[in-house]
Amino acid sequence: MNKPIIRPIQKEDNAQVAAVVRKVLVDMGAPKVGTAYADEALDTMYEHYDRPKAAYFVVEDNGAIIGCAGIGQLDNYDGNVCELQKMYFLEEARGKGLGSAMMKKCLDTARDFGFEQCYLETMPYMEAAQKLYKRTGFDYIDGPMGNTGHFSCPVHMLIKL
Repeated sequence: MNKPIIRPIQKEDNAQVAAVVRKVLVDMGAPKVGTAYADEALDTMYEHYDRPKAAYFVVEDNGAIIGCAGIGQLDNYDGNVCELQKMYFLEEARGKGLGSAMMKKCLDTARDFGFEQCYLETMPYMEAAQKLYKRTGFDYIDGPMGNTGHFSCPVHMLIKL
């Protein structure tokens, strides 16, 4: 069995990435409205991230996408801040260090793009994810930054890059 790899998204990954994100959200009991589940870009992630200062990565294991995450300019915010976006891992990908490796890849890319801070939004019950974010250096902040449209994600965190 091959070791899972983290690589940039390719156009042919779009359907698998959308399926991963939707499956994780459904498995976690997240609302479909006000979360990534309803994002217009979800079915065309390759195209959505094919722009300056944006990148999206997948974790591939034996030809299957088992995790994903990306970074891009924080929507509707004036400032040099990016957002960690759509970071989701199927159950079989969890607990193997892939989340930490993906965080490093995304934050290193954000630094390479020249961003000064990275913001994220999550759900209160996504406790394992929050532990990873805290371990990486993210701190909780009192409210949202920008306007991502994810009004069902009330936990907000920020890291200085």
